[in-house]
Amino acid sequence: MTRAATPVDRLNAIMARLRNPVGGCPWDVEQTFQTIAPYTLEEAYEVADAIERGDWDELKSELGDLLFQVVFHARMAEEQGLFAFDDVANAIADKLERRHPHVFGDEAAKADGAAQKARWEDIKAAERVARAQHGVLDDVPVGLPALARAAKLTRRAARVGFDWPSTDEVFDKLDEEVAELRAEIAAGDLDKARDEMGDLLFVLANLARKLGVEPEDALRGANAKFVRRFGFIEAELAKDGRTPEQSNLAEMDRLWDAAKAAERR
Repeated sequence: MTRAATPVDRLNAIMARLRNPVGGCPWDVEQTFQTIAPYTLEEAYEVADAIERGDWDELKSELGDLLFQVVFHARMAEEQGLFAFDDVANAIADKLERRHPHVFGDEAAKADGAAQKARWEDIKAAERVARAQHGVLDDVPVGLPALARAAKLTRRAARVGFDWPSTDEVFDKLDEEVAELRAEIAAGDLDKARDEMGDLLFVLANLARKLGVEPEDALRGANAKFVRRFGFIEAELAKDGRTPEQSNLAEMDRLWDAAKAAERR
């Protein structure tokens, strides 16, 4: 096909071609906002993964995949007469200018990044009021990963003073939730145990927020650590021609400790 004027024009033209009921791709034609949304989330995670691994060539590719998701949604919206890609770009441009009056307007910049972020939140709060979203938590997306949403909910509540004074109180609450979870497990009530597990995770997200840690990032790090250390176990067992199924918990625990010790060297 003839190349369009800009890379974005070319991408939009490709998407229009793919979505054309006559001569397009049957799979692309069948998709809806609902069916594409999971792919959009997946691509965002793959961007984060490339950044975590420091793979910049892969990041370039993954950012392209994520951009394609934006183009896909915009094309479907244009087909329904809702909006087009240019409207999406203009909307974020308008938002960035509106939320940076110290750069694009007459307002003076705040003293540091933290103060400027607080000002950003004030502007967002005013935008929520303009959209008739008066509740503090009204626009925290339900579709966020649950752990990330928990941290965002507690962060938003803390801005209006609904927060523990220090991490000491959070640890007290954590102990309370662990005790309640233990009690429900001992009682054999798995439905209530599920609720208590949710409460425990929510408090952990709150603790992460108090410590300035993103819980999703922390858990991704823990996942990577687990994979790395379990890989060490498998490699050590493989030296004897064995697999984890041919080992036992005591031996694998010893190898796990060895993996930890190796990482500390």
